Amino acid sequence: MEPVGGGGGSSSTDPRSTYVLSNLAEVVERVFTFLPAKALLRVAGVCRLWRECVRRVLRTHRSVTWISAGVAEAGHLEGHCLVRVVAEALENVPILPRTVLYMADSETFISLEECRGHKRVTPMGSGSNRPQEIEIGESGFALLFPQIEGVKIQPFHFIKDPKNLTLERHQLTEVGLLDNPELRVVLVFGYNCCKVGASNYLHRVVSTFSNMNIILAGGQVDNLSSLTCEKKPLDIDATGVVGLSFSGHRIQSATVLLTEDVNDDKTVEAAMQRLKAANIPEQNTIGFMFACVGRGFQYYRAKGNVEADAFRKFFPSVPLFGFFGNGEIGCDRIVTGNFILRRCNEVKEEDLFHSYTTIMALVHLGTTK
Repeated sequence: MEPVGGGGGSSSTDPRSTYVLSNLAEVVERVFTFLPAKALLRVAGVCRLWRECVRRVLRTHRSVTWISAGVAEAGHLEGHCLVRVVAEALENVPILPRTVLYMADSETFISLEECRGHKRVTPMGSGSNRPQEIEIGESGFALLFPQIEGVKIQPFHFIKDPKNLTLERHQLTEVGLLDNPELRVVLVFGYNCCKVGASNYLHRVVSTFSNMNIILAGGQVDNLSSLTCEKKPLDIDATGVVGLSFSGHRIQSATVLLTEDVNDDKTVEAAMQRLKAANIPEQNTIGFMFACVGRGFQYYRAKGNVEADAFRKFFPSVPLFGFFGNGEIGCDRIVTGNFILRRCNEVKEEDLFHSYTTIMALVHLGTTK
């Protein structure tokens, strides 16, 4: 018997064993594709073969996923419906989330009298799940972004400091908002909007990157909950700006603005038709809806879900996320008539902030392989 790998000798791999291992790995990978990410992590430590198979399977799980909760899951005293649903659903998600955007109705978490009544959230929908505008009752969603090749998603958070309102350039550069030629989309939210100076601070932050040719969409919300903020928990009186920047040449996006003149089914569908004409690919695309609390059921003369239903009519396979807030941020990127995307830096800064409007946005994260 010759020692394997002995000095001076040559060795070669048995082609039959290579064939068996290759086929075994293929079978293992096929089985693993049915397992959620959490289960995959558990089995990865069994052996080297399984570990390599887990890595390959996780690399194929690049699509965004989501968790939503609404009235159907509400009605219990033990915690918010989104918290309960997330606790169960995270066991079964197919991806390893890298960035999570979560939103829920504010009354459940805060008791500020001046912010009462803003308990309205629009959870996601898909081709088989109609997006719902929930204006009364618990609701929320968690949007889970994996690591996506060619796409960089960076969270940012600026807390208003009354002693120093200046934003240093390096702060904006570090989160991809400046000196970033691949910046395509910014979701931006001002929080604790009821506090003095909160709106002015939001304008100050947005003005630093509002003259770029990017998509801006967002609004003002009541409160912020963050797992990554350096100050945990946040001071209840703190105000600031939080959001996500999306960078990458694969990203495509467009927005339309539903103004006060858009106030019935016909005009809403006309706006969605213009958004459709932007020809944003629908695969691996997310829809966002940021509406004023003054819109919704009462705005459309006691008819609910008008805007979300119109979106679904034109984008049946695109999930929709958003909320009803206290002020909307964005611009109409589509010129009426010829459907040409205009440059966002052609819009004046003051035209980015609105009331009694809805911002509808599409964000395409590239074609999945």
